[in-house]
Amino acid sequence: MSNGQSEKTPGLSADEEQEVSHSQPPRAALLHEIIRYQGDQELERTLGALWWSALAAGLSMGLSLMAMGLFYARLPEGAGAHVIASVGYSAGFLAVILARQQLFTENTLTAVLPVMTSPTLANFGRLLRLWGVVLLGNLAGTLLVAWVMLELPIFDSKTDVAFLEVGRKVMKNDISQMFAKGIVSGWMIATMVWMIPSMEHAKIWIVLMITYLMALGDFTHIVVGSVEVSYLVWAGDETWSRFWLEFALPTLAGNIIGGSFIFALISHAQVRSDSGKPPSRLLNDDEALPPRSSDERK
Repeated sequence: MSNGQSEKTPGLSADEEQEVSHSQPPRAALLHEIIRYQGDQELERTLGALWWSALAAGLSMGLSLMAMGLFYARLPEGAGAHVIASVGYSAGFLAVILARQQLFTENTLTAVLPVMTSPTLANFGRLLRLWGVVLLGNLAGTLLVAWVMLELPIFDSKTDVAFLEVGRKVMKNDISQMFAKGIVSGWMIATMVWMIPSMEHAKIWIVLMITYLMALGDFTHIVVGSVEVSYLVWAGDETWSRFWLEFALPTLAGNIIGGSFIFALISHAQVRSDSGKPPSRLLNDDEALPPRSSDERK
């Protein structure tokens, strides 16, 4: 054939051909536009809405340390304990994503795509505004929940020791390891965000699979890790200088590079290269997303 496409299977009815069309996975351009659209909405949210959502996400991330500590305290020591307890790492991510709270590492992809689609100074400013508020809110929530977990009489001594061991394991990484593992973690979270729109019905399993692998590989994550390491600081086992300089800064840099400069950039380039047009112009009429109403922009 002149157009390079194969012949259709003979004998299909019109309804069957339509079913084939509807059974196709969403095109990369559509996934890009869904995430870009979501990112554009996030960029226009008020500072107050972003702050409280980010603070809630930081608090929710305490569930990851809580679940892992509870598992470790009740499992026999050995390599198998890590395999099982790593399931608990997913608890915070499930809570944050299903509750649609603001997580910084999600925004290394979601909020970046609108900027890559239209790289103006105004959009860069909106991105930095969102990143700043969400990161501060996430960190405030993690520091608060770590303090509460330590100071209030909630857990038994064995679980408290397990919390400390989780944080100590993170701090065994040197700065280069924090950074390199943070790149992998940022890339994995961006992959998760990209996958969810095409398999919304399997969202829980996608989140569980990706975050479980993150825990199993001991990859560093700025938000979860802030709960784990700040718990050590509140307990007097670490210093704030080491928290910021040896954990937070290299991990944050790695997460941003993995999520934004690797995954988001490559995904955007892939879609843009399909025809040289902006991704939103590659959609068919029936794929295009509706314009936002004034209520959605609030």
